[in-house]
Amino acid sequence: MNLFEKEALVNEKAVEFENATPEAIIEWAVKTFPKLTLACSFGAEDVVLVDMLQKISPTTDIFYLDTNVHFQETYETRDRLEARYGTKFVQVLPKLTLDEQAAQYGDELWKSDPTQCCNIRKVDPLTDILKNYDAWITGIRRDQAPTRANAKKVEYDVKFGLIKFNPLASWTSEDVWNYIKANDVIYNPLHDQNYPSIGCSHCTRQVAPGEDPRAGRWSGFEKTECGLHK
Repeated sequence: MNLFEKEALVNEKAVEFENATPEAIIEWAVKTFPKLTLACSFGAEDVVLVDMLQKISPTTDIFYLDTNVHFQETYETRDRLEARYGTKFVQVLPKLTLDEQAAQYGDELWKSDPTQCCNIRKVDPLTDILKNYDAWITGIRRDQAPTRANAKKVEYDVKFGLIKFNPLASWTSEDVWNYIKANDVIYNPLHDQNYPSIGCSHCTRQVAPGEDPRAGRWSGFEKTECGLHK
């Protein structure tokens, strides 16, 4: 399938899937793209997608970007999910260890240049892993941030050169938590401690009442995205 055919398919399916259930979108993705993967950060949206995917296609790859600086609760959530579903998530590591990064760019790069840190520990590893696939599934929702407001249920990811599925794009936070409760889905306990959006431990803080849900990410910087989503 060439680029023109992919874009035509995406435009057609974006309209068709707008009112489809996430499960229906995932089922079509699984049937249409054998080389499909789910990106999991172990946040609320992603554990919902893990549960859905395990019920639909338990052999489909699920990967996570291990920056080496996640919260301990995040790693424990990973372990609990693997035990629940009897699966193993694909670990994707940066090319540089934290010591190598410090030697090249200085200690605590996340404080001086968080964008560069994200590029090294997230964007570059994601670029490498996605070369193995024709399509990927993400947990982004339109109401998470202005940068995600126009996300379609299926789109062509120009940045990484493959089809991108956003099955939960139209869901609200309430929809996500209703699913988690109804299906007894394992989730990161930090969500119960005022961490609505969870990234690396150095760049994530608790959110105060009334603050934007993503205010706890890269606090003190204008940065609002790590660079994985355009």
